[in-house]
Amino acid sequence: MAGDPGPGRRLGIDVGAVRVGVALSDPAPLLASPLVTLPRDERDKTDIAKLVALIEEHEVVEVVIGLPKTLAGGHGSAAQHASAYAEELAARIRVPIRFADERLSTVNAGRMLSDRGVRGRKQRSVIDQAAAVDILQTWLDARSNAAARGDLGREDT
Repeated sequence: MAGDPGPGRRLGIDVGAVRVGVALSDPAPLLASPLVTLPRDERDKTDIAKLVALIEEHEVVEVVIGLPKTLAGGHGSAAQHASAYAEELAARIRVPIRFADERLSTVNAGRMLSDRGVRGRKQRSVIDQAAAVDILQTWLDARSNAAARGDLGREDT
């Protein structure tokens, strides 16, 4: 995790074709929580503008975007869309963007919501947030483990 900015909030993003799930960490940063689901707006990019506003409002020091790899570990069209989305966002913010492997994050989020009795239309409205929480929490846990090993901020992590 080279170039780690230290304490501060992180924003987790699950980029979908229709919606963008957003999660936010506490300032420590140890815990990810759901924040909002934004509708994708390919034409006017209002979703990007809202993300920029959230980053400023919450004084975010780093953004973590889920990169949907294939089960074989490759990059398909969904990963290309997430990378292009990250480039659009990066052009409008001054904080680093990191990518996190998000294989099965939406599946995991769906299972968790079903286990809690959230189904159907209600689930569709929050599944992207839950996936963003899964992406961000997994990344925060890896960051915490790197810090415990003394690897945080080293160039080879």
